[in-house]
Amino acid sequence: MSEGITPRRALDDERRLIEVELLDMVNKSVAMFNLAVRSLHQLDTGMARQALGLDDEIDRLDLEIESKCLDILALQQPMGSDLREVGTCLKIITDIERVGDLSVDISKITLKIDKELGRSDFVDLPRLAVVVTRMLNESAQMFARKSADGLDQIGKLEDEVDEMYREFRTQTQEFMVAHPEQVVAASWMLLALHHIERVADHALNMAERVHFMVTGELRQIVPDDPDRG
Repeated sequence: MSEGITPRRALDDERRLIEVELLDMVNKSVAMFNLAVRSLHQLDTGMARQALGLDDEIDRLDLEIESKCLDILALQQPMGSDLREVGTCLKIITDIERVGDLSVDISKITLKIDKELGRSDFVDLPRLAVVVTRMLNESAQMFARKSADGLDQIGKLEDEVDEMYREFRTQTQEFMVAHPEQVVAASWMLLALHHIERVADHALNMAERVHFMVTGELRQIVPDDPDRG
């Protein structure tokens, strides 16, 4: 530690660096998710590969943030709200990294079904992606503001996602009945829908973790979807 820098200042400086990198990681994961979903909706393999290209950067940020958090725990031994923030960051980067992994899976589905499925507009993927993206962004804003406000709203958005997921799953199943020659490709679409719904779950996890970071209170939003599991 440099002469004249107090332990408190050193801790605050490290926390600020972590916050900047974590928000950058969220932004990159949101960009990757949207590219992946658009690639599937448009059956654009070039866009899918563009999304895949962002995965290494998200993984790099994940490792950097984890390393900084572990250094703080080992060297600074934070307590109280400081400890909750560091612990929350470690949890949140796991959720963000999973968003990246799910986006990879969606992009790979685009590459798999491009030659099998002549169209993918029988479900409104962009409408679903808009709501999931809003959940991710609002969870990130809660973290940036260090505010517990917003958890209930994000829970309501999760219910919207669950409702659309059920609707689009039914539409895809109906498409499979009407076009039996494309059952395999449409099955990939069902898997992609599940991946998108899981991204929403991770966005809600992030909001719940921020709520705990700020308040010290563990609170989980129970979704309305009876099929959730």
